[in-house]
Amino acid sequence: MRPVTLERAVAPYAEGSCLVSFGATRVLCTASVEDGVPGWKRGKGEGWLTAEYSMLPRATKTRTSRERSQIGGRTQEIQRLIGRSIRAMLDDFKFGEFTIKLDCDCLVADGGTRTASITGAAVAAVDAFDWLVSTGRIPVSPVKRRVAAVSVGTIGTTPRLDLDYEEDVRAAVDMNVVMSGAGQFVEVQGTGEHGTFDRKELDALLDLAVKGVRELDAAQQRALSTKL
Repeated sequence: MRPVTLERAVAPYAEGSCLVSFGATRVLCTASVEDGVPGWKRGKGEGWLTAEYSMLPRATKTRTSRERSQIGGRTQEIQRLIGRSIRAMLDDFKFGEFTIKLDCDCLVADGGTRTASITGAAVAAVDAFDWLVSTGRIPVSPVKRRVAAVSVGTIGTTPRLDLDYEEDVRAAVDMNVVMSGAGQFVEVQGTGEHGTFDRKELDALLDLAVKGVRELDAAQQRALSTKL
């Protein structure tokens, strides 16, 4: 793993927030609590959790335009992945009609922006649910587990963990792995960028991902154990 930092409560007006760094990659994750739920959830006594992702114009080496009128396919894919991953922290949504909205804004992109977003958003979500408890809105947090995510890939014939941008563009195999702190898989996305890969390569990459997520889970535990 590249050096990892998780700094909580960096956005004072958000119910939960975390500035996450994987090496040079930096993502600001905020969790906002809103009264009410989408129309299709109303009247059921259940809440909802959703996510949005964006990359600031100079998060990359050259400026990229803001996505104003239409969200690009890559952005939609990433924010759906973040939402699915963080919802895996819950067994159900029976915490009342509240919506948790996660915003993951990439400040610096040097590879692993989606995996850093998931790892930081998980911390922000824990704090948002704890805020609901501390303010008497719900009796107990519905969070049952933490989740974290890491990228792995093959450079030449060598499996590598937590790829930066220069490694990512050269990777023959590129994977993103989301797991719970207990070691259960949430989602695995893997692609042979220029061909195929075999079971032996897959197993080696998954072993690396398990190692990485263990390190990330330990970092999340350390961050969340700090009194705000």
